[in-house]
Amino acid sequence: MIFYTQMKHKTLSFYGRGKLLLTSEYAVLNGARALALPCSKGQKLTFEPLDSNELLWESFDINNNSWFKAKFQLPSCSIINSSNTSISKRLCSILRRAQVLNPYFLKSQGGRVKTFLEFERLWGLGSSSTLVSNIAKWASVNAYDLLEHSFGGSGYDLACAVSKNPICYTRNKLHPLIEKVSFNPAFRENLYFIFLNQKQSSLDSIKGIKPSTFSKESLKELDIITNDILKCKTQESFNILIKKHERMLSGILQKKTIKQLLFCDFEGAIKSLGAWGGDFIIASGDSDSPRYFNQKGFETVIPFEEMIYSCK
Repeated sequence: MIFYTQMKHKTLSFYGRGKLLLTSEYAVLNGARALALPCSKGQKLTFEPLDSNELLWESFDINNNSWFKAKFQLPSCSIINSSNTSISKRLCSILRRAQVLNPYFLKSQGGRVKTFLEFERLWGLGSSSTLVSNIAKWASVNAYDLLEHSFGGSGYDLACAVSKNPICYTRNKLHPLIEKVSFNPAFRENLYFIFLNQKQSSLDSIKGIKPSTFSKESLKELDIITNDILKCKTQESFNILIKKHERMLSGILQKKTIKQLLFCDFEGAIKSLGAWGGDFIIASGDSDSPRYFNQKGFETVIPFEEMIYSCK
């Protein structure tokens, strides 16, 4: 645990990476082994101690524009003023839970917090998870406990926030199984991440996911696909596997795949990442793929090597 009395005049800095879930979306909530990739961009949090009983909070976007401000009374973390009440209330709940887990956190000294996003807020790469991860490091508490009492979810995004490598993630309450793996395919120059021009709410997307949604057999099948993707050597085999994954989830969720909905004439393979219907997809194509998606009206097309941290 951080000894705060020794650091009361020291500015602290924390960093968390963004995330993308390549396999087992939704099923990761039910214990499926999921392949997750930390992004090259993330979010930074700084804390400057001040001789005050107030916490001044300001958040900045990718263009260094301030998009959220708030002032909290300490140690209660009650809101004095705010530019967005709902965000402030959620932030209060996270800070108060951190105080429960660490009684010394924000009890005797206030300060100024600034957060800085390196990716667009609406991209769904983990603005919330990187925040929770950074606050957990700042408070020296269990990040999965903070997540459980705030945004919810499987927690794979928290694992990505502190990882420098692709991981396989298996949910296990507050102590998940996190395996460092290698995923740097030889055909990575033909892989692209495309933003679908709309943010998908993770909270809303998982509301209907119950333990009965996925059978034991389907969970095992998804584990096999994850293992096979990690071992595949060719783009052809990768395409077969992500198509199989899409068909499985389409049947279980009773939803059309994103390729059926928007990209039926794309010659390569396409897979949703995370919640279906928004955020990013991955496309396995060729050098002409960016032009195809641009012509469809999707301007954000990011090559694999630019998006994923381990391939920088």
